[in-house]
Amino acid sequence: MTTPTLCPACGARNDCTLADPRTADQACWCYSVTIDPAVLEALPDELRNKACLCPRCAQVDEQLRHAR
Repeated sequence: MTTPTLCPACGARNDCTLADPRTADQACWCYSVTIDPAVLEALPDELRNKACLCPRCAQVDEQLRHAR
């Protein structure tokens, strides 16, 4: 079973604002980056579209650093 606030790939917090009722009205960090489709396709079928990846597993740490 996946938890919406945890990365399905590594189990770390994914910092998804949409998964937290306190911040669900805010845009998630993932809206400001481009995630390589190959990263998502590498996930097993049962983990896809269940919870957000964390920035590290989404391989967007560099993009987020430049966005700040």
